[in-house]
Amino acid sequence: MCIMAMAWAAHPRWRLILTGNRDEYHARPAAPLTHWDDRAGLIAGRDLQSGGTWLGVSEAGRAAIVTNLRGYGGSQPDRTSRGALVTDLLTGVGTYADVATASLAVFNPFNLILVDADRAHFLTNRPQPLRALLTPGLYGLSNGALDAPWPKTLALKAALLEWMTTDAEQPDRLFDALRRESLPEAGIAPASPSDAPDEAAASPIFIRNPLYGTRCSTVVAVDRDGQGHIMERRFDHEGEDSGETRLRFQW
Repeated sequence: MCIMAMAWAAHPRWRLILTGNRDEYHARPAAPLTHWDDRAGLIAGRDLQSGGTWLGVSEAGRAAIVTNLRGYGGSQPDRTSRGALVTDLLTGVGTYADVATASLAVFNPFNLILVDADRAHFLTNRPQPLRALLTPGLYGLSNGALDAPWPKTLALKAALLEWMTTDAEQPDRLFDALRRESLPEAGIAPASPSDAPDEAAASPIFIRNPLYGTRCSTVVAVDRDGQGHIMERRFDHEGEDSGETRLRFQW
């Protein structure tokens, strides 16, 4: 994922609202959002190149999302896929299943948020490994530091806040903000160009590009009773809709 906004324990009805776009090379194969056959209780899309996921939920009461962290050079292909960290943390099974002890240094630069039944964790491995608990509130994350005031991050957080403070009844309305292609003027533009060579140095929330662009948008909504929805909209190399999946789950 390349941008996300999250409200954690910040609304009287919703325990978790998470919205995000995955930006990736269109040539990289991926499977749509679904229940995984080989990982009990896991609901996520799947990176068919490395086998992990970028965002998902678990019927064990977890949600997780990872973004690349830029400014530390390009990815090193011999490192473990960041998707493996997300998958293990979601399912509680595997080499990286324990949030307190998982080795963070073996991955390319990343930011990760993991939500479980009553906590939200933030993990990163640059400039050094860090594990922290997040207090209830509204957060934004792209490819820089947590809550860095990049224009598109501020815009997505503002859209989520507006939804929360108006009707907050239909989570699928959050897809509108994830589809914005204009760059807002507020905030501080990223100080360095992207590690993806064909991505704009300061990009909008939705990237329309035939080589590297927004592949899918996802909205996760879990209410105070643990009833959850996860919705994914997918896009082709021209930025046009190519499919949608909506699934329910229970925490």
